[in-house]
Amino acid sequence: MIKRFSQKITQIDRAQTLRYLGYGGQPINDLQALFDECERTILAVQSPKACYKIFDIKLIDENKIDLGFEVVASRSLYKNLAGCNKIALFAATLGVGVDREIIKYKKISPAKAALLQAMGSACIEQFCDILNQELREKYGECKPRFSCGYGDLSLSLQSSIFSALNVTKNLGVTLEEGEVMVPFKSVTAIVGFKYTSQ
Repeated sequence: MIKRFSQKITQIDRAQTLRYLGYGGQPINDLQALFDECERTILAVQSPKACYKIFDIKLIDENKIDLGFEVVASRSLYKNLAGCNKIALFAATLGVGVDREIIKYKKISPAKAALLQAMGSACIEQFCDILNQELREKYGECKPRFSCGYGDLSLSLQSSIFSALNVTKNLGVTLEEGEVMVPFKSVTAIVGFKYTSQ
């Protein structure tokens, strides 16, 4: 059964935003007002939501895993899922509002657009962290989330994830050419865990 989850972000992680901007610990005093403005913009238009489903998995060999919805070859994912018997497969998005603001400001203020881009990335990561915590509370200790494109896990798995979760229907996210998700501030991931019924 596909489950849904949503929760608004109330404050965006500035340190994470700076990492996305490529700032190496430099002071941001002169950018404080712009940070505040961009944060207000993102928080006003965000619409974070996710859907997820639990699958039984089987580690076949050091390069192959039956994920319950697809058999994949990935040594990196195999290592990540070592010791697990289930996964939570999820998709998450901030919604179209954030994309619209970034596109709008690309034309009138490239600096603000760049900061909105970084802040949007930090915001979707925060939302995924909250979802991860929800999964931990329900199913126990989880492995770090793993997404298509990490290590040797092919981006082509995205289409199978979209089918398994009915992402477009459930979240309004589409998969474009090159496995690009729209809205852009969207994520799919696999979270492994070992579940033993009580």
